[in-house]
Amino acid sequence: MIGAPGKRILRLRYEEAPLPRRVPIIRYNDRLAPRRANQRSRRSLYAFPILTILVQAAFIVHVIKTGRNQLWIWAIALLPGIGWLAYLVVEIVPSMFAGRTARRAKSGVQRMIDPDRDLRRAAAEVQISGNVDARRRLAEELFDRAQYVAAIEMYEAGLKGVFEHDPTLLLGLARAQFAQRDYAAARTTLERLTSQNPDFKSVDAQLLYARALESQDALDEAEREYASIAPAYPGAEAKLRYGLLLKRRGKIQEANRELKDLLDSAQLGPPHYRKAQAEWLERARRELG
Repeated sequence: MIGAPGKRILRLRYEEAPLPRRVPIIRYNDRLAPRRANQRSRRSLYAFPILTILVQAAFIVHVIKTGRNQLWIWAIALLPGIGWLAYLVVEIVPSMFAGRTARRAKSGVQRMIDPDRDLRRAAAEVQISGNVDARRRLAEELFDRAQYVAAIEMYEAGLKGVFEHDPTLLLGLARAQFAQRDYAAARTTLERLTSQNPDFKSVDAQLLYARALESQDALDEAEREYASIAPAYPGAEAKLRYGLLLKRRGKIQEANRELKDLLDSAQLGPPHYRKAQAEWLERARRELG
């Protein structure tokens, strides 16, 4: 407020001047950030295959140093990731944890990688020793590969001298003959097994004999054999086959009763039993359903 006494007072107004707008400062380093991020991304992409090659090389060196099967070298080199992972599961983990599960995993992967390994080993043992046990192992390997004619020949080659009536060899021979659909030969072999080895007890031999009788349409005898073996057989197969034979012969009520008893008993059993017998139990359900 400015003015002399008695004079008009002149009022002056002051307005604040606006502050200047802040201009963003772009640093040199900020402009390089996207470029550096791209460079880091490219470096990580290059690092992955290099790391894979180094891992493969390390496993290949381990194969050579530990004297493992040389096929592992090809598996690791030609199957990046899968090859060395299989080697880890089959060779390294079982050596660290030598339990049943680890051995089973090793055996399964070995069969996948080299399915004929056990067959070659069994054949080599026959060539070297030629003993009966080696022939039995080779016959079992041939049977597992559905080479039934060769398995029959190998079993018969073992049934010589003091092993002429060996029950294990005779049972293996009967299994191969049955798988080859030579039901008459299988029946004869099993009757020879029973007559020459009266103290030999095998529920698998009894079940196979009942199946051989059924396959030859000797249904009365087959029914008696199934009725004898079904209650004592540890799995569900014998009971199921007994029920199916009863149904085949027109004994529907008896068949349904057997199949229902089978399923009811399975429900009372432990879970691992139902899992192991799932194939037979499912067939029983279909027959009843």
